[in-house]
Amino acid sequence: MTDLTPLLAFRWSPRAFDPYAELTRAEAATLLEAARWAPSVDNGQPWRFAVGHRDDDTFKRILVNLPPGEQRWAGRASLLLLVAHPRTGHPMAAYDLGQAVAHLTVQATALGLYVRQLTDLDRAGLATDLDLADDLRPYVVVAVGKLGDPLSLPADLVPHETGLRHRRPLGEMVLTCDDALR
Repeated sequence: MTDLTPLLAFRWSPRAFDPYAELTRAEAATLLEAARWAPSVDNGQPWRFAVGHRDDDTFKRILVNLPPGEQRWAGRASLLLLVAHPRTGHPMAAYDLGQAVAHLTVQATALGLYVRQLTDLDRAGLATDLDLADDLRPYVVVAVGKLGDPLSLPADLVPHETGLRHRRPLGEMVLTCDDALR
C-alpha cells in the first residue's frame, strides 16, 4: 500500500460496537465540527444531523427505523446520527453530505472511534418520528462507537467482522491514467 495516512489505512466499518462505551458530548461535538468544515458547493453546507446518544429518545427513534437485521448490532453503538439534506434547491446536496460524513469518519478515527454507515432505512418513518421539516430528506444513518467484541454479535455477522478487508485493485477504479500512477 502506498503511504496512506493511518487515519485512512486503519479505518474500517465494524458492526461490533462496545455496548457499554459512552461518547461524551464533547466527542460528539468534535465529530459534528469536523463535518461542519467539510467542503461543499458554494459553501452551502446542506447537511443536517439528528444526534442520538444511546438510550435517549432520538437514538431510539432512529433505531426503530432501521431494518431488524441492522437493529441487532446498531443498538450497541454509542451514537446514532441521522444525516439529511434538503430535497430541493441544492443539486449537489447528496454529494456534499457525503463529504461531511467522510470528514466526520476521519475525525472519529482520530479519536479512536469507529463508524458504520447505513443506507437501508425507513426514510418516511424517520421524517415522521424525528419531526423533520418537509424539505429535508433522510439520507443515511451513521453509527459511532468504540470497538466491541465481534464474537458478541449474532453468529451470522461474525465472519463479516473477523474476515480480512478487501478492496478492489486501483487499476479497476481508474478509468484513465497518465504516467503519474504507473
